[in-house]
Amino acid sequence: MSAAARLTRWIAPAIVLFWLAMAFIGPLISPYDPAVIQDADLFEAMSRAYWLGTDYFGRDMLSRIIAGTRYTVGIALVATMISVGSGLLLGLAASAIGGVFDMALSRFLDALISIPSKMFGLVVVAAFGSSMPVLILTLGIIYLPGCYRIVRSVAVNVAALDFVTVARARGEGTFYVMLREILPNMIGPVLADFGLRFIYVVLLLSSLSFLGLGVQPPEADWGSLVRENIGGLPYGAPAVIFPALAIASLTISVNLTIDGFFGPQERGH
Repeated sequence: MSAAARLTRWIAPAIVLFWLAMAFIGPLISPYDPAVIQDADLFEAMSRAYWLGTDYFGRDMLSRIIAGTRYTVGIALVATMISVGSGLLLGLAASAIGGVFDMALSRFLDALISIPSKMFGLVVVAAFGSSMPVLILTLGIIYLPGCYRIVRSVAVNVAALDFVTVARARGEGTFYVMLREILPNMIGPVLADFGLRFIYVVLLLSSLSFLGLGVQPPEADWGSLVRENIGGLPYGAPAVIFPALAIASLTISVNLTIDGFFGPQERGH
């Protein structure tokens, strides 16, 4: 492994851990109240007082980004856990039970995955509002079919192995086969898929927020911060640049972390 590859292997996880830490402890170290106007000058440049400048209202941009981390990372993490957890249970059940249950569930989720993710998100959020529970459930449902397909494909291959056949022959039940025989032999692909789904959820959440259907004012996630401060783009205002860099740094770092620890062979499509 080259020096650059070794460096990337540890820098990327460090960036991911940094943003996770900011989601939990960020408000405790925020230099200013993110909702309070600090300066009369709008889109102020970076300075000693305001490290990342100010936004279109004169609020400290560093504090806004730190506050937005909790929503971007928090919502994405919970939604990914719902998506991957539900897909894991359904995929294991389909591989262990098989038959009509497997076929019916697969056809239903195939129909659901055929709906474009952004269109589904726009319709649901526009119909039911953009509250936190609605956003989390919508994002979780959108990526559930993809998780199910990957888990099922891996689980079916594992279920066909000899040790699973032996477990069935000695009279083990379906839940035992699912949890003790199949699941431990597919942890790597599931964790890799979790990281990828997290990236997809972050990008979709940011897209919805950029369109005004995500996290609502006065709170803001990174996508909302880009939308709010898009007017400063012609002036090179850091208020619009740094939230976009935060999204890019998180998604790229998660992707590099997956590649570094699991390798391309473990990644789902």
